[in-house]
Amino acid sequence: MFKKVGLIGLGNMGRGMALTLKRKGFEVVGTDVNSSIRASLAKEGISVHETIGEVVSECDLVMLSLPTAAIVEQVVCGPHGILANAKSGLLVVDTSTSHPETTRRLARALNAAGMSMLDAPVSGGPKGAITGTMAMVIGGTREDLERAETVLAAMTAKRVHVGDIGAGHVAKIANNLFAAAHLLIAGEVTRMAAKAGVPTEQLLQGINAGSGRSFITEHSYPTWIMNGQFDSGFTMKLMRKDVRLSQELISALVIDLPMSAKVAELWALSAESISDDEDFNRIVELGTRDQV
Repeated sequence: MFKKVGLIGLGNMGRGMALTLKRKGFEVVGTDVNSSIRASLAKEGISVHETIGEVVSECDLVMLSLPTAAIVEQVVCGPHGILANAKSGLLVVDTSTSHPETTRRLARALNAAGMSMLDAPVSGGPKGAITGTMAMVIGGTREDLERAETVLAAMTAKRVHVGDIGAGHVAKIANNLFAAAHLLIAGEVTRMAAKAGVPTEQLLQGINAGSGRSFITEHSYPTWIMNGQFDSGFTMKLMRKDVRLSQELISALVIDLPMSAKVAELWALSAESISDDEDFNRIVELGTRDQV
């Protein structure tokens, strides 16, 4: 059983995961490229270091919570990264949303050095991270999953092992493509109904009693959209990145998925009217901001 857990990336999600693990009785040591984030977590009782090497030298399990596949690769393979500093036997758990082929390549490099990897991207946002109620889709060997189980169980409410290494990231890309599409159509449907005289609140009550319901209609609208809060903790920039990942995967698989392509086109075009740092739920307003 792992009692000390390393965490690389202490942003919105990493911070919540670190504090949850500490609350559940684990000793947590972490790092982040941002010195102000490191200082903030230190004030919250997390042991922080300036370098990746210092973190991995103390731990047998290290979790990654990073924004892009390129950064994950740098953290694993860079001159100051995991491979250059960690000891044999380390288990790396990548909770980022990343590219499955990058994940498989990194897993091979880690295996060659006597280490192993799980890809275990998460859903649930910062609230799920801080409350330990995230959902996780996991790729990797069952043996490595069993090794990490006590740590993962402390962080999540649901865990689904979907296949070999890389499968977790395929499943997360699929999940986020669904969410990206659902938000777009929900925005259009609610505007259609409103113009036809049916208020959004009553419309969603009807939809959520029928077959059209989704997480977006049941949760996102009342929690972040209808009240005007738009504070889920997940940005337009991050969702645009995830939608691009879906198109890269589709292209690599050489399949024609026209609806997915249209979703990607609309998310890309949204950059003209919705900035990167706005909440990703703002996509429901696509096409409305220029209207009088």
